[in-house]
Amino acid sequence: MRSAVTRVLLPIGLLLLGMIGLGLLITKVLPDVWPLTAEDAVNRWFASRRGGTSDAVSEFFSFVGDTWTIITVAGLVACLIYARRRRWREPVYLAAAVTAQAVVFFLTTLVIDRTRPAVPHMDDSPPTSSFPSGHTSAAVALYAGLALLLASLARQTWTRWLAWLLLIMPIGVAVSRMYRGMHHPSDVMGSFLNGGICIAIMATAILWSEVKTRERIAAR
Repeated sequence: MRSAVTRVLLPIGLLLLGMIGLGLLITKVLPDVWPLTAEDAVNRWFASRRGGTSDAVSEFFSFVGDTWTIITVAGLVACLIYARRRRWREPVYLAAAVTAQAVVFFLTTLVIDRTRPAVPHMDDSPPTSSFPSGHTSAAVALYAGLALLLASLARQTWTRWLAWLLLIMPIGVAVSRMYRGMHHPSDVMGSFLNGGICIAIMATAILWSEVKTRERIAAR
């Protein structure tokens, strides 16, 4: 129990405080300081370039970052990994990273009240703060987390590089959420922090803990 607290709960708690602090800086302390003052121009730039194929591409990436898509993909991938390796460590790591970012995201939005960008919105606005972006945070945790997992399991160099192509997904989600007028640039940047740190926490606590245990046993 103590190990779970120090490895997972404490770091996640600190991440939550950091995300809330970052949100307060953005919305209360530094809203009139560059580069935050340039965010409206960025949102207008994206809005002015809407139409045609770009709309379809942004809709696709917005879809792959949607809550139900993330849950479905994470569940299917976790089942496939378990069926292949017959152990729970890797599926639990992936599910834990996705769950942790969702908890941090939701609790942060309860404290931070930030309006959506002042441009036409292409999607329905969920009843949460614009900071951080839930789509982006979830996409980082799932697709970047999966990239890390597959790269660590791959035996050939080319397959490891192929796994890292999954990083295109969260980047595409982040751009699409700004393109569709749903988030400010700082919203998606904060989400990269949330998702990325959740991956690091769960990889350290779940994936790499086995390696450390083996090293300690071998050293005896």
